[in-house]
Amino acid sequence: MKISSNYEINENKWNEFIYVFFKDIEDEVYIHVEESSKDITVFAKNEVNEINYTINKMIDNQVEVMLKSSLLKLYNIAVPWGSLVGVRPTKLVRKLLKKNDYDKILKILQHVYLVSDEKSKLLIDVVKNSIDYLDKDTIGIYIGLAFCPTKCTYCSFPAYLKKGKYEKRYEEYFDTLLREIREIGSLCKELNLKINSIYVGGGTPSYLNHEELEMLLTTIDGNIDLSNLKEYTFEAGRIDTIDKEKLMMLKRYSVTRISINPQSFKDSTLKLVNRYHNLEKLNEVYDVAKKLKFDINMDFIIGLPRENTEDVLNTLEKFKDYDPENVTFHYLAMKKASYLTKSKYFEENALDYILINNKILEVMKEKGYIPYYMYRQKSSSIDGENMGYCKVGKQLIYNIEMIEEYKNIISIGAGAITKIIKEDTIKRLINPKDPLMWVDEFEERLNEKKKVIREML
Repeated sequence: MKISSNYEINENKWNEFIYVFFKDIEDEVYIHVEESSKDITVFAKNEVNEINYTINKMIDNQVEVMLKSSLLKLYNIAVPWGSLVGVRPTKLVRKLLKKNDYDKILKILQHVYLVSDEKSKLLIDVVKNSIDYLDKDTIGIYIGLAFCPTKCTYCSFPAYLKKGKYEKRYEEYFDTLLREIREIGSLCKELNLKINSIYVGGGTPSYLNHEELEMLLTTIDGNIDLSNLKEYTFEAGRIDTIDKEKLMMLKRYSVTRISINPQSFKDSTLKLVNRYHNLEKLNEVYDVAKKLKFDINMDFIIGLPRENTEDVLNTLEKFKDYDPENVTFHYLAMKKASYLTKSKYFEENALDYILINNKILEVMKEKGYIPYYMYRQKSSSIDGENMGYCKVGKQLIYNIEMIEEYKNIISIGAGAITKIIKEDTIKRLINPKDPLMWVDEFEERLNEKKKVIREML
C-alpha cells in the first residue's frame, strides 16, 4: 500500500499496522487532515471508495490514531480491537489516565481507536483490577530453569532436554544458576533494593530432583532478602514433575503460589503436543496443593492442534470442578521457534471464537473471577487477547509487573530477560537461551548486568 497525505506520516509507526491489516493490498491511498481548535477531520480515498469523519480533540496524538482508523473505515474493516495492534493495551489506558477519567477513556477507545464496546469495557476493567498492584518502589526477581522433561511442540521458551552435551554439562549449568542467584542477591542488598515478588519459571523448575530443588530454594532463601516479599511463585505446571514431598518443600521455603497447567482436558491433544497428562495425577497434585494452602494458577491454551470448538467447551466445563485462585486463557500463538510452526501436521482450526469467549465469560462470572491481566500476541491465531482472571484480592503480582513494564525486573538464568526502567526508557539485558552458551558467556554478561543495574538504579 502506498499512502500520501498532507500530514507527515512516521513510517516506522505505520509498518506494523499496515502489515497486520493491509500486507496484501497494493492500492494507492490519499489521506487529508484538517484541524481546528476543537476537532479533527480526516478525509481518505482510494480508487473506488472515499470516507470522511470528524472527532472532537481528546488526546495529544489523535491525528496519528485517526489516520490508522481512517484506513479501517475506508476498507470496511471492523475488528474488536480497532486500530490497536500493540501487545500491551493496558499501558495505553494507564497513560491516558494521567489526563482523563475512565468514562472519557472509554469514549476515546471507542471513537478514536474504534475498539468495540465489549473490548473497551474489558480493557478498563483489567486496568481497574490491576492498577493498585503496581509498585515502583520495589523490584521483581525472575529465576528461570531452562530444562523440561519433554519439549511441548507449541513451546518457544528455553526448554532443553537433559541429554547429550546438555547432560554432560548439566552440573556446571546448575552451579552457575545458583551462583547468579547469590551474585544478584548480593547486588540487591548492596543497592538496598526491596523485592516484592519472586517468580521461578522456565522451562520447568519442578523438573529438579528433590536434592536439587532444596539446593535452589536454600540458595534463594539464604541470599535474597525476603522481608518485603508479597508473592513467591513457583511453576509446577507439569504434573509429571511434582509430588507431595516437593510441594511440602516449597511450602517450607515460603513459596506462596504455584502453577498447575492442564492446558486442555483432552488426553489425545496433550499426547499430540508431547505433554504428559493424567487426570488422577492432576487431581492428586491439586488436592495436596489446596490442603497446603497454596494459591494456585491454572493455564489453558485455546487453539491446540486437532481440537474443535466442542473440545474447548468441554475443557471449560470440566474446569468448573476446580477452584484455583488464578486462571489464564492463552490463544495459541504460532511462534517461529516452536516445533509446531515448523511441522506439517498442524493446521489452524476453524474455531467458533465468539462461542468460546462467551463460555469463558460465563464460567468466570459463575465462579466469581474478575479480569486482571491481559496481553495480545502478534502471531495469535485470532485477533484476540490472552486473559488472566483471579478471585478478588488474588491478583498475580508478577504477571501484572511483567506485562505493564512499569517496574524493574532482574532476571536470572538462561533465556532470562532483565528490564531496567529509568525515565520511561527500558533497558533490556537478554541472557542467551541456550544454557551452555549462557554458561560460557556468564562472566561477561553478569558484569555487564551489574554495571547497568548500578548505573540505572
